[in-house]
Amino acid sequence: MTGLILYGFLVDPIRGNTYDINLFQLSSETIRSEKTVEDPIKTELERDRLAEEVAPSYQFVDEIADNQTAVIESLFGYLVDAKAVPEEEGDERSSEAMMAQLREDLRLMETSENGLRLTDEMLDALLSLSDNRLVDVQEELERLLESYLEEPIRVEGVARIRTEIEQDIRRSEQIPDNVVLAAVTIGRFGIIPTEQVNEELTAGQIEQVRNSVEPTRILQGQVLVQEGQVVDREVYRQLELAGMTEEQRNYKPLLGLLIFVVIAMGLMMGVVSRSQKDDRGKITEVMVMIVVIAIALALMKLIYAVSDNFELVIAFIFPTALAGMLIRLLVNERAAVYVTILISAAAGIMLQSGYSSSLQVDVALYILLGGLTAIYLIDRDGGHGRLMQISLAVAGVNALFVAFYLLIGQTQYSWSEIGFYFTAAIVSGLMSGALAIGMLPFFESAFGMLSTMRLIELSNPNHPLLKKILMETPGTYHHSLMVANLADASCEAIGANGLLARVGCYYHDIGKTKQPQFFIENQVNIENPHDRLPPEKSRDIILAHGAQGAEMLRKYKMPKEIVDVAAQHHGTSLLKFFYYKAKETDPDIKEESFRYAGPKPQTKEIAIVCIADSLEAAVRSMKEPTSEKIKKLVDAIVEDKLKDGQFEECDISLKELKKVKAVMCETLNGIFHSRIEYPKETN
Repeated sequence: MTGLILYGFLVDPIRGNTYDINLFQLSSETIRSEKTVEDPIKTELERDRLAEEVAPSYQFVDEIADNQTAVIESLFGYLVDAKAVPEEEGDERSSEAMMAQLREDLRLMETSENGLRLTDEMLDALLSLSDNRLVDVQEELERLLESYLEEPIRVEGVARIRTEIEQDIRRSEQIPDNVVLAAVTIGRFGIIPTEQVNEELTAGQIEQVRNSVEPTRILQGQVLVQEGQVVDREVYRQLELAGMTEEQRNYKPLLGLLIFVVIAMGLMMGVVSRSQKDDRGKITEVMVMIVVIAIALALMKLIYAVSDNFELVIAFIFPTALAGMLIRLLVNERAAVYVTILISAAAGIMLQSGYSSSLQVDVALYILLGGLTAIYLIDRDGGHGRLMQISLAVAGVNALFVAFYLLIGQTQYSWSEIGFYFTAAIVSGLMSGALAIGMLPFFESAFGMLSTMRLIELSNPNHPLLKKILMETPGTYHHSLMVANLADASCEAIGANGLLARVGCYYHDIGKTKQPQFFIENQVNIENPHDRLPPEKSRDIILAHGAQGAEMLRKYKMPKEIVDVAAQHHGTSLLKFFYYKAKETDPDIKEESFRYAGPKPQTKEIAIVCIADSLEAAVRSMKEPTSEKIKKLVDAIVEDKLKDGQFEECDISLKELKKVKAVMCETLNGIFHSRIEYPKETN
């Protein structure tokens, strides 16, 4: 839906001017390019020409000498092995058996790339040598090969080096005359190129040369054809590159816009998929984004429709921060940044002027900077007054950008034009805040969104439910405030929504107002009623307060996020005291019957509330709490909930839990700080 809306609004502005031009006819008018485009044919021809001039890069391979020496060593090893083949009858060695064995061993060398070709006569000559002489020949050949292969040899120099080693072999006194031919053959076989073309380096050099070529471009505003000029093939090709022929009207700009929309919607899917909300919540977020984007595009369309009546760029009057403010307050910061970028890009496409038919960069930057300013200035404690302050800041940033726009341009502006641009910038900023404040209640009502302002309203002590908790369960009210302080600080430390956690804590134990005297924080100067009840009855009362609280919040039409805190803040944890008490009388009692119904915490905020709730109650019952005792207690509670699997269904990490523990220890130490013991006065 968003893609269709975006495409529908941008399809008209994206189309540039096209001309009905035929090849080899006279042009009826002078045509200038509306954009700067690269001429790929001329650019590629120049790149190919320079690439052909690049010489290949060689790399010396040290291992080749060792490999060839090893091959020669293997060859002479085969000779020694062949000489060791026994005669089937008698003590003399069979030359046929030796030759067969040797041919079998040399098969791989004969079929290699260089191909060692030793005749039977050469092999007979080598086999006729004594073992000592054979070793001398081997060592001499290896020495000569190493001396040549340690130097760079390229393919074109192989023949010369083979001739040189042949001469050295013939002059060598270590090689008998009867095996010279065999030694020459082996020596020539051992000479191979030691320098190989480094394909990767050569390709990199070619790529570097190709990239260094400046593209040949058709410049924006460049005359492509003069009036009365014949449109030859080259001119027609340039007109096609610039997208200015009639045949291109129907698909090229439209296809380009489609690609833009596909990219934008792909990014939108990524933003929404990373939301921590459930499917229903994600759909609500998407619907809010659709409406905000549609409103922004409609405002752009209005400006685009009247822009031809003005000589000035009236796009500067567009409320730059409106979309960012609404999405930041209603969804999240990531979505707000995405929508701001999308709106700025759409404005660059729609609100064009001059020769630019692709993107009006100055307008896009103007809206982008104004929107980002608002997004990053909005915090979770903001209100209507805070939004107006942010609007003033946006107006200031808009004015600074207008100053940049006027100073960097080469155009001379009159004082009236300068005044118009600065006025438009200020109006844009103020209008952003005013429209956001006016539209926010509509979005909250229509989509049931929980915005920052809604959370602030719910935190008001005059809210009927908070008054009910205060009047009927003052101990629970104080407990809720303490839990709220712990949860808020911990959430802020890991980047979670601290305000949501705080407000959720205010209401998380609303269910205790049903039977307040059964909860220890409300048992002031009264007997504990659980002492007179069986553990099963006490269990039912205690376990019910979460579900009862959630039901009460639903009746008051409280936001789902607040209801979830009440329903999930105990997860499925075990009511240990009454479980072990019941087990004393019934050893076979099931543990599951003493667990909360859940569900387990589904978000980081609720997981932190779960920890803070247990921790506050435990510290309150501790005698003379110290920093060390508090730290051990925090570690024990978090470890217990981890082992019990209470955090399995939310995405809080161990690293984040470590930060949470540190913040809670610090907060509790501040609350239960040690008193200074003053010395007694002495007379």
